[in-house]
Amino acid sequence: MTGVAGKIQHAREKCHGIGSNSHAVKYMTQDFELLRRSCLERGQLFEDEYFEPLPSSLGYDELGQNSYKVQDITWKRPTELCSNPKFILENATRTDICQGALGDCWLLAAIASLTLNKQVLSRVVPHDQSFDENYAGIFHFEIWQFGEWFDVVVDDRLPTRNGELLFVHSAEGSEFWSALLEKAYAKLNGSYEALSGGSTTEGFEDFTGGIAERHNLKKADPHLFKIIRKALDRGSLLGCSINIYSSADSEAVTSQKLVKGHAYSVTGADQVDYRGDVVQLIRIRNPWGQVEWNGAWSDNSSEWRYVSGDDWARLTNRSEDGEFWISFSDFLHHYSTLEICNLTPDALKGDEYKKWAETEFEDTWRKKVTAGGCRNFPDTFWMNPQFVIKLEEVDDDPDDGEEGCTFIVGLMQKNTRCMKKIGRDLETIGFAIYEYHGEIHLKKHFFLNNCSAARSETFINLREVCNRFCLPPGEYLIVPSTFHPDIKGDFYVRVFTEKRADFQYVPSTNKCKFKIVLYAFQDVEICAFELQRILSRVVMKQKNIKTNGFSLSTCRNMVNLLDKDGSGKLGVVEFKILWTKIEKFLDLYKKRDMDQSGCMSSCEMRMAVEDAGFSLNNPLHQIIVARYSENYTIDFDNFVCCLIRLEMLFSEFLPLRPHFCPAAIQILWRLMAIVFFYLQQRPSRAWTAMGLVR
Repeated sequence: MTGVAGKIQHAREKCHGIGSNSHAVKYMTQDFELLRRSCLERGQLFEDEYFEPLPSSLGYDELGQNSYKVQDITWKRPTELCSNPKFILENATRTDICQGALGDCWLLAAIASLTLNKQVLSRVVPHDQSFDENYAGIFHFEIWQFGEWFDVVVDDRLPTRNGELLFVHSAEGSEFWSALLEKAYAKLNGSYEALSGGSTTEGFEDFTGGIAERHNLKKADPHLFKIIRKALDRGSLLGCSINIYSSADSEAVTSQKLVKGHAYSVTGADQVDYRGDVVQLIRIRNPWGQVEWNGAWSDNSSEWRYVSGDDWARLTNRSEDGEFWISFSDFLHHYSTLEICNLTPDALKGDEYKKWAETEFEDTWRKKVTAGGCRNFPDTFWMNPQFVIKLEEVDDDPDDGEEGCTFIVGLMQKNTRCMKKIGRDLETIGFAIYEYHGEIHLKKHFFLNNCSAARSETFINLREVCNRFCLPPGEYLIVPSTFHPDIKGDFYVRVFTEKRADFQYVPSTNKCKFKIVLYAFQDVEICAFELQRILSRVVMKQKNIKTNGFSLSTCRNMVNLLDKDGSGKLGVVEFKILWTKIEKFLDLYKKRDMDQSGCMSSCEMRMAVEDAGFSLNNPLHQIIVARYSENYTIDFDNFVCCLIRLEMLFSEFLPLRPHFCPAAIQILWRLMAIVFFYLQQRPSRAWTAMGLVR
């Protein structure tokens, strides 16, 4: 399903929780429980027809069918590799996971970091599976992709050579969860080779659903150590690496036993008193499980002799497990990049972790429509999709005492890794942020005359561009784009804020100040509560009308009057009809507010009703003023409610006029007034107002 229909169906499913970690999408429609039960009933081990033990599952180029690298590879189950295989041990640690022949150390660093937080690990690796109870050769894992969680099923046939696992494996050889997770990730991306080369942030995000940021350590944020400690306090996953500038440097080991072009995990940050000074330390782990830093603060360095006994006992671990401490200054000097994956609020339970607030949105760059390119192309830049974030609450612990709102923006291009086998490369993407005052899609003249308040550090061909900002409270416009215009692609935008923030899409149409925002729908149909939220958000931004926003009662009336199928909600067509009417009523309201007071007098109300096409007698005007005014003034909320009711009544009664004599028409007018008040649940007052006796 594609296009609008696909988006509507997708929105409906997300409304019902499909795609969340607790209700993951079944990848390839494979149901783990049903498949396992079927295998147990038949007494057969599961064989996955969607990811078979064939050369095509290994790769397409270096691991392709004709490559020497795939010779002598056989696929074996863990039960064929050891006498007592275990799925996952209760005390699984980051030091259990070792890299194999595949160049996916970035993935290994992310997998190893999962073990640092058992809550995060359990979201990816369901523990209701083992090689003992109900073993059927089938396992499943939950992996995040572009806003949705997928439940991926695999069989346990793993590629081996000479009786040893070819790729990821445990240090002691009998634990297989990491190898099976790697296989599930390979299946999701098409092959094992699709995993070769990448950024630790990608693995972090796909195993957590979080948002990952990159820090250039050669231009480090002056508050970076504080950022690292706050990230660890929030349960974030962190990785680091040393850049390489030629293929010869790939995984080359320096004289101080650091590996270039290799993905490490950052597992801790602390500080100690050392000879009268406070030294900041970073703890790092090599996913190889060996080859450790041998400089200052390494396992056997002399620096540890001059710290307190408590610090020494708390921090040191003198074993060749791949993990070591390094001073923060040496960390900045030797390493090039730090990657931090900040977790979603639902990833962590309990109060021991601080949590981000998250907002997300997805859209498409379409050639000649919404693919405007970067600011270098002013004639088309304004065509890009635009999003507004409203920051109101400042941070609790501002840096340098300056108040501001910290937030992280991530722009991700979708479905890129699985396209590698057909030669499709990543596009060059980035975003810009502007101060925003209004509710319309901004055009070319605005961007020509206003500088950005912030922007992505660079336009780059990565899966995701992500940056951290701290700006004063206010409204800001986010404009994501490719570098060149007319580049087609799907993208996904996320914003993480330290405090709650409002986030909305700015529709590209600019016909009038109210816009039809279909993405405001949670389930493609809108109820009275959702209608109130949407309408109130818009009218509260109108500076020249006085309103407290639409009341829930008014919104219920709107839904009841326009709901044609009895669902209690407005569908897309019904909502569009309502929105068009409100746009018209807003123009009338402003036009007839002669004194620019922001509200209507009873006289102005009468003229506005006539402008709307309703010819009423005096008794009906009296009823309207009595019902909808307060101190003889009418606000916009009541004005809209009144006109919608009048329109409904006229549509019902006017077709009957040719069938009545003038006297009957007078009775009809009185009946309209009665019905008018009956719908307001005040029938007795209607009879009295019309001079009638029950």
